[in-house]
Amino acid sequence: MQPYPIDGDPRRRILKEVFGFDAFRPGQEQVVDALLNGRDVLTVMPTGSGKSLCFQVPALMREGLTVVVSPLVALMRDQVAALRLAGVAAETINSAHDRADNVAAWRRVAAGETRLLYLAPERLMTDRMLAALGRMEIALIAVDEAHCISQWGPAFRPEYEALSRLRDLFPGVPVAALTATADEVTRNDILARLFNGKAETVVLGFDRPNIRLSVALRQDSKRQMLDFVRRHAGMSGIVYCLSRRKTEETAALLNAEGVRALPYHAGMDKAVREANQNAFMTEPGIVMVATIAFGMGIDKADVRFVLHADLPGSPEAYYQEIGRAGRDGLPAEAHMLYGLADIRMRRVFIEDEGAGDDRKRREHKRLDALVSYCESPSCRRRALLAYFCEEIAPCGNCDSCLEPAEMADGTVHGQKILSAVMRTGQRYGAAHIIDVLRGTPTEKISASGHDRLPTFGAGADLRKREWQSMIRQLVAGGYLRLDVQGYGGLGATEKGQALLRGEETFAYRKDTLLAKRPSDSRRGRAAAGATEGGEALDADGEALLAALKALRLDLARERGVPPYIVFPDRTLIDMARRRPRTEGEFAEVNGVGAAKLAAFGAAFLAAINDGGGAPGNSR
Repeated sequence: MQPYPIDGDPRRRILKEVFGFDAFRPGQEQVVDALLNGRDVLTVMPTGSGKSLCFQVPALMREGLTVVVSPLVALMRDQVAALRLAGVAAETINSAHDRADNVAAWRRVAAGETRLLYLAPERLMTDRMLAALGRMEIALIAVDEAHCISQWGPAFRPEYEALSRLRDLFPGVPVAALTATADEVTRNDILARLFNGKAETVVLGFDRPNIRLSVALRQDSKRQMLDFVRRHAGMSGIVYCLSRRKTEETAALLNAEGVRALPYHAGMDKAVREANQNAFMTEPGIVMVATIAFGMGIDKADVRFVLHADLPGSPEAYYQEIGRAGRDGLPAEAHMLYGLADIRMRRVFIEDEGAGDDRKRREHKRLDALVSYCESPSCRRRALLAYFCEEIAPCGNCDSCLEPAEMADGTVHGQKILSAVMRTGQRYGAAHIIDVLRGTPTEKISASGHDRLPTFGAGADLRKREWQSMIRQLVAGGYLRLDVQGYGGLGATEKGQALLRGEETFAYRKDTLLAKRPSDSRRGRAAAGATEGGEALDADGEALLAALKALRLDLARERGVPPYIVFPDRTLIDMARRRPRTEGEFAEVNGVGAAKLAAFGAAFLAAINDGGGAPGNSR
C-alpha cells in the first residue's frame, strides 16, 4: 500500500486532497495531533461538528489498520460508503452481510489493503477477532458513540462494557473515544472504563446560538402544532413523536392541512422509509414526522425547525435532536409541547427498562433535569447548557428571554394542592385532585367520600388549566412525586411536606400559549436561501441548487447510498454559490476531494454549465 505524501503539512494535505476541506473545524486538529503523537483522547463534539475526521485523518497517516467501533450497522455501512467514495479503502464486517461478503472483506484486511475496519463491539471482542487483529499492525482504535460504554450514559449498551479491555489487549495503540453528548458524570465514567482515568479530553462548547428555544404546555396539541408549522410554511422541518402511531397520524393531519409531510419510523417498509428520507433530503419545504429512529447520519443544512410533539427522553436526546436544525448557521427554531402525562410516561419507561436501581436513579435525575428545563422561568439556553457544565449569560434567543414569564407567589395554592393530595391518601392523579379542589361532584369523588374533605371546593376560584400548571410545576420543583409504578398517583415529598408546614415557599410561572410571531416567519423565509457564510442565493442559485440535489439523488441511487454521502448539503450550497466552470474551480468547492472530483466532477459541472448562470467568485 502506498503511503500518503507527507511533504508540507501532511494533515492538511490529506484534509484537502481526500476530504476536500481547506481547514480543520474547531477541536479537530487537537484530537488529530493527540492521536498522531500516540496519546489517548476522549472528545465530545456536537452532532455535525466533524468527529469522524478526527480519527480518519490520522488513520491515513499512521502505518497499519485503524479499527472503528460503532453500534449501528446502518451507520457503519454509510461511513464505509462515504470513505470509499473519497478514495479510502474501508471495510465493515457485520451481521447484515452474508458470510461470503464478510470473508472477502477480511481477506482484504488481512492482505493489508484496508485502512479502516468498522466493527460492532460484540464482533470485535470475540476471541477469534481479537486473536486475528493481534497478529496485525494496528494504527489506532476509535470508539464511536462512546457514551454507550457508560452505565450513566443516556444509551448504555452492555456489549460496550467489554471494550474496557482494549487498553490491555493493544498496549501502545492510541484509542479515541468520541461522542456527541455526555455530561460530566458520563465523561468521567468513560475515562475510567476505557482509559483508567488517564486520557486527553477535548470538549467543545455545546451552544448553538442560532437555534431559538421555546417550550409550551400542551393544551390543544393539534392546533398548537399546526400554528407552529404554519409559521414556517415552505421550510424544511422535523416533528418528533413518541410512537409510530402518532407519527402516522401527525403526518396525515399535516397533509390534510396543506403541509407536505412524510412519516418515518422503524416499523415502516424499508423502501418507503428510504424514499421518504431521500425526498426530505432532496426537495425543499418537506416536514419529516418521525420517531427517534430518524436522525442518525442525517446531514441536511437547511432544516429550519424541530418540533417535539412529546417530551424527549433526556437532555442529551433533546440536545441531539434539536441539533439537526440550523446546521447552516442561520436562524432556526426548536419548540417543544409537553404536559404532566409526558412526565408520567417517561417515568414508566424508566421503571420498565429492566435496569438496575443505580441506573434507574440516574435516568430519573436526567428526566428531572429536562423537566426543570421545561419549567425554567429564566433563560432556557442557560438551563440546558448548565446541564453540560457550560455557563453562559442569558441568550436573548429563547422564549424566556424574549417574553419573560410572569411569576407569582403560589405558596397558598401549593399548600391547598398538597393538603388535597395528603387527605386523599397520596394515591390519586392530578385530574382527581383538581376535581376535589374545584368542588366538582364526580361519581368517583362521591364514592370515595372526598366531597366531605375540608379541601373540597377550596380552589373553586381557579380554572382547571391553572391548577394543572401549578401541579406540573410542583412536580418539576420537587414538591410532588409521581407514583410511576401505580397509576400516576401524586405523593408529597419531604420538600412538599415542608411547604405544607409553612417552612417552604412556592413561586409559580403563569403559563402563556406560544404567541404567533409573523416576523419570525418572514425572517426565516429570508434566511432559508442563504449559504453557511450568510450570503443569500439569488433565484438562479436556488434553481441550480434544486437541480444539483436532483442530480445527487440520481447518483446516490445508482450507488445504493444515501444522498448526503455523495455530497452533503453544505457542498451543494457552495457549488450553487461559486458556480464553478472548470475542474480546477470545482476542486475548490468545500467538500470536494480528489476522488470525488474524478467521480462526480464532470456530471456536476455539466449541470452547472447547463443552467447555472454566471460563475460566482471563488473564496
